[in-house]
Amino acid sequence: MSKVHTNKPGYYGEGSVEVAPPAGPGEGPIRRSTLSKDGLVQRPFEGIDTVYDVVEYAARTHGNRKALGWRDIITVHEEEKEVKKVVDGKEVNEKKKWKYFELSDYKYISFIELKEAVSEVARGLVHLGVTKDDVFNVYAQTSPNWQLMAHACGSISTPIATAYDTLGEDGLAHSLNEPNCVGLFTNAELLPTLQRVLARTPSVKYVVFDGEPSQSVLDKINAVRDSIQVYSLDKLREIGRAESMDAVQARRPKPEDLALIMYTSGSTGAPKGVCITHANLVASVGSVYVLLGHHLTYDDSYLAYLPLAHVLEYIVELIMIFVGMPSGYGRVKTLTDASVRNCKGDISAFRPSIMVGVPAVWETIRKGIIAKVNSGGTIKKNLFNGALTAKKKNLPVLSQVADSVVLAGVRAATGGRLRIALSGGAAISRETQEFLTTALVVVLQGYGMTETCGMCAILPPELFRYGSVGVPVPSIEIKLRDVPEAGYLSSNNPPQGEVCIRGPSVTKGYYKRPDLNEDETIFTKDGWMRTGDVGQWNSDGTLSLIDRVKNLIKLASGEYIALERLEASYKSCNLVSNICVHATQEAQQPMAIIIPHEAHLRAALQAKGIASDASLPDLCKDAAVQKLVLAECNAVGKKNGFKPNELLQSVVLTPEEWTPESGLVTAAQKIQRAKIAHTFKDQINAVYKTG
Repeated sequence: MSKVHTNKPGYYGEGSVEVAPPAGPGEGPIRRSTLSKDGLVQRPFEGIDTVYDVVEYAARTHGNRKALGWRDIITVHEEEKEVKKVVDGKEVNEKKKWKYFELSDYKYISFIELKEAVSEVARGLVHLGVTKDDVFNVYAQTSPNWQLMAHACGSISTPIATAYDTLGEDGLAHSLNEPNCVGLFTNAELLPTLQRVLARTPSVKYVVFDGEPSQSVLDKINAVRDSIQVYSLDKLREIGRAESMDAVQARRPKPEDLALIMYTSGSTGAPKGVCITHANLVASVGSVYVLLGHHLTYDDSYLAYLPLAHVLEYIVELIMIFVGMPSGYGRVKTLTDASVRNCKGDISAFRPSIMVGVPAVWETIRKGIIAKVNSGGTIKKNLFNGALTAKKKNLPVLSQVADSVVLAGVRAATGGRLRIALSGGAAISRETQEFLTTALVVVLQGYGMTETCGMCAILPPELFRYGSVGVPVPSIEIKLRDVPEAGYLSSNNPPQGEVCIRGPSVTKGYYKRPDLNEDETIFTKDGWMRTGDVGQWNSDGTLSLIDRVKNLIKLASGEYIALERLEASYKSCNLVSNICVHATQEAQQPMAIIIPHEAHLRAALQAKGIASDASLPDLCKDAAVQKLVLAECNAVGKKNGFKPNELLQSVVLTPEEWTPESGLVTAAQKIQRAKIAHTFKDQINAVYKTG
């Protein structure tokens, strides 16, 4: 594709403007996007008031264009490899089987076919007896079928509850029981987990699946209760095709109807179900269309692989349907060429021009590029680093040569068409954002919450700068509320304080949680949602996030440090795969529990002349290794301008990955701070000499 130029210089004016003075002491004025200073965006166009209207509009407007693409699994290749493992204090070699997928080329349905498929599923659900008072759960991988089920439910006013496909049994049971789900859609490979949960989820009557499960697992599900009916998605569509359209026409949703009960990933306790209406969602689609519509063209394509149970992915895919952009579905396990056999990985096969990722994805991509460059020898490494420097400094001629000769190879690994990337879900480190923007593609930032449909601020390409999450989106307004104990005041220069959000994208509350809905530390009486994030207005009208109220820790010196901000920067250290920064009120400095990046750690040890051939568990216990990781992390901290009390006092290294199953990260890969502190209590006590 020829390079698409979509920038509109001056389109965003001052970025954001004050529309109302402070309502009282301890808070700043209300600000909005310049684009919505006269009124917040409620919908993309007149007549598009529900999510079903978006699907209808897309079929009517984009017709036979490619809508959703997927790849079939042709075969699974198993390869046996030897891995070193420590058992009872002794290192042993263990053979482990690794699975690699061989995939077909991308296949597509058009926007018209999407609408038809949604109608078939909807008619099938009505035939089964699913009503608008029921809730249907979607517990499945991101795929076109996830969308078919969600939109089918939306078209007949049946709200869906979302469940991450990585949820454990307790989390799945919670997301089925709290809303008394009448049924759910899932994948064949997730049916065994569901089967173990069904006995304690009495409201579930219908199980719909895709894929090819074994007959034995279907028999076990049928044996749980006589009332359970099990259907393949294809069978449900077949049932629906025979049904009249009249049944679904009478069930069309209204804007105020509940569309989603979207469960947050629960980093501070049990997941909370956020109640999101059709009006919330169409306001968000309209908001992004006003803000970024000129960047979303028919020449573009979007790679979809993040969990659709996360509001960021859900709203982005809904926007792509609205603008008529093809979405190609991938899997985290098959994104790169290295993770497949006899075919290309999803990125190089689909060749997207637009990608959205969370910081962990961008960190993985950056570290992967560095590892590949380092493995190519000194000349290749020096050439790459020289190209980066030339591009950063924008040196005439050299910058163009670096771009077209050296860095073109990096871009080819993502299909060669990538032109816009957005990072959301958490803070991305400056170092990673700068590296990828120079070497690969401009990485923009966005900021939002499940409670705001992912809407708060987005950084458009025209306003690109580091350290900013962007301008307010046109469907919300923002004010800053003082956090006096930490010195964050709306009267500061620049203004700082807790970010509060109001507008048509913001939820009215949580499902069956009056305790939270009436809590003025979350929802104020005049309609503001308090985010718990500390923001700062910049001179160009953009917003930066500088802290998190809940993760502010007062050290023994009386000064506060922000754990999440420190983690975002320390995670960019090449030796770090994942990190949890921890401190107590008696501490002078924080410490960190770190999962090292094994390949980079071994390379760094070799470069320093330190023995690197021991097993990873043994390396993690080695004082010399700990000292090296500590030094490298603190070098990153100093580069980011950290104060002495923000540098790490010590590190604890662990070889074990943190997974939702272990309870140390959520389904959305956010660290479970309290559980990690409990798991590593003895090591933390040894650092701080307590306990």
